[in-house]
Amino acid sequence: MPSLSLRIQLDPEGRIGPGKIELLEKIAALGSISAAGRAMEMSYRRAWGLVEELNALFGQPVVERQIGGKNGGGASLTRLGEVLVTRFRAVERAAAAAAAEHLAALQAEIGPAGAG
Repeated sequence: MPSLSLRIQLDPEGRIGPGKIELLEKIAALGSISAAGRAMEMSYRRAWGLVEELNALFGQPVVERQIGGKNGGGASLTRLGEVLVTRFRAVERAAAAAAAEHLAALQAEIGPAGAG
């Protein structure tokens, strides 16, 4: 079945898409930028770079880092980070619902494998 992938262009320099949103979700779930990066098979440097892009785009942090101590550091989403994930997923669901009939029609055009 065809699927829809959403990317939102917010200005000429900034965009959000499934990768950045997944990174934020993994940071929220795992409590760490480095663990989220590893889970997505990317370096800490790349993960932190994506977080910094979002921070710059929105003009405020989307992730809060806790400095290490006995148990090490960690990270969590700010309120803005949580809102960003929620709104992106809501737009994604709305777009998928709006496109469902057309995606099904496209799939029907493909026909059985090997036919033709």
